[in-house]
Amino acid sequence: MVWFKWKHLFIFIVVIGFMVWSARVTEFDIRKFSQFNNMVDFLSNWFPLNTSIIPKMLEASLVTLGMAFLGSFAGLLVALPISLLAAKNTAGRFYGIVRIMLSFVRSIPEIVLGLMFLTVVGPGPFAATIAIIVHNASVLSKLIAELIEAADKGPQEAMNAVGARSLTGALFSIFPQIWPNVLSHFFYRFEVAIRTSLILGLVGGGGIGQQLFVHFKTFQYSTVAVDVFIIMFIVIAVDFLGSRVRQYVM
Repeated sequence: MVWFKWKHLFIFIVVIGFMVWSARVTEFDIRKFSQFNNMVDFLSNWFPLNTSIIPKMLEASLVTLGMAFLGSFAGLLVALPISLLAAKNTAGRFYGIVRIMLSFVRSIPEIVLGLMFLTVVGPGPFAATIAIIVHNASVLSKLIAELIEAADKGPQEAMNAVGARSLTGALFSIFPQIWPNVLSHFFYRFEVAIRTSLILGLVGGGGIGQQLFVHFKTFQYSTVAVDVFIIMFIVIAVDFLGSRVRQYVM
């Protein structure tokens, strides 16, 4: 039959093999859910909520929101010029080395970057924010570079035909095409940065993540619940705002 190819069967067998191997090394076992009642007991300790802590947690959540926004927006500002050097159609001879550098930076987890900057500037939101900026800049540079490479070449050729310089041509022929997708990537990284700032809080990055770690470690589960609900509200609000902005731009 035309639709059947041996290579498809081979790929299917390889994927199944990796799934079996992954399940084995991760000790994946559905039978362990027989202790599901432990989760029910844990969640039951969340209520009633410790509402007296809300003002303090709102203040900490603003720190987290500031870390995530500055880390994402500054990362975008850094990524825009770097992305031109990481795209084949605009980079020239710098393409290879810039791509390698971006891959190297992206391979470093944010928590490791946070620990590195922690030794320089000390504990607090500043170290976490710098870590988010560096990681977001590397990720957004790659994503925007791929958008630049996939952009319609017609406007670029028209700009070149009238004698525009490469940078001017990129600004007026490429970025207007990809800007809605750039915003989409920005808001996605903003959401990721909120969750990242929570993890960085575990290593002294400040914000609501650090408070969540302290409350969980001291078994203050009714306060943990407040932390979790505030975090959920922030993420949902950012997602809603991002969708509205994308609709307005497009």
